[in-house]
Amino acid sequence: MPISALVLLFFSASMHALWNFLLKNAEEKYVAMGWQTILSGILALGVMFYSGLPPKEMWGFAVISMLLEAIYFILLCIAYSDHDFSLVYPIARGGAPALLVAWTAIFLQEKLTTGGYIGLAMITIGMMVIGATALLQSKGEKLRLKGVLTALTVALVISLYTFIDGFAVKNGPALPYGLSMFVMVPFVTTPYIAYHYGMDSFSRVWKQNRNYLLMGGVLGLVAYMLALFAYTFAPLSYSGAIREVSAVIGAFLGWRFLKEQMGGVRVIGSAIVFAGVMVIAIFG
Repeated sequence: MPISALVLLFFSASMHALWNFLLKNAEEKYVAMGWQTILSGILALGVMFYSGLPPKEMWGFAVISMLLEAIYFILLCIAYSDHDFSLVYPIARGGAPALLVAWTAIFLQEKLTTGGYIGLAMITIGMMVIGATALLQSKGEKLRLKGVLTALTVALVISLYTFIDGFAVKNGPALPYGLSMFVMVPFVTTPYIAYHYGMDSFSRVWKQNRNYLLMGGVLGLVAYMLALFAYTFAPLSYSGAIREVSAVIGAFLGWRFLKEQMGGVRVIGSAIVFAGVMVIAIFG
């Protein structure tokens, strides 16, 4: 892996984990999510005046990715409502690399090295360790199991839009492509949230969380743009996996600042994930 790609992906992962931490910290998560997509879209639109529009052959990919991103935001909020942030985030982010490898192998003919396979296996095992702690604590409660299953669905969506975006930016300019997605996402998420929670909820959440929302809007946009730039010149299967160091950061943030029960087992699982990322970075 190129060192420059590793740096971009590390900063992207850190910003993404913080973005999701801010979302979890909000009382009305759906509405906060809606505000963050709106603010990211406004910022992206402003930058697009200088970057220009993506080539017409990239618009189809951008529309499909936008729809998947909207589904991702909605499912993520559902998962967070059902379970601890430090559980849902690692499962949602950590399950995606295994699926992404399948898509890149089939459609991009990317091949992993032995070290790459080992690193990917470590990430998967680490996610299972983290997830097992919550399942053991749930004692058969359906809500907790629903949260885990929703998180796994989020992982599938992540793998799909990551593959589509990676394929697109390897064949066209990353900046206008990524900006176009962020501009379009609010047109799907905002009507959905307004229908379920009412337009007045936007005003209420803005007054309560203005600073968090502004920060989240910037972090969400910058984090993904950094990842897109890395995708342009690094193997997508490795890049998607390395970015999942955000799972470790997310678990730590949930434990340290939200007082969630991380436990020794989750610490071990997070360490395995991080070690797997490092194996891919060095031997992939």
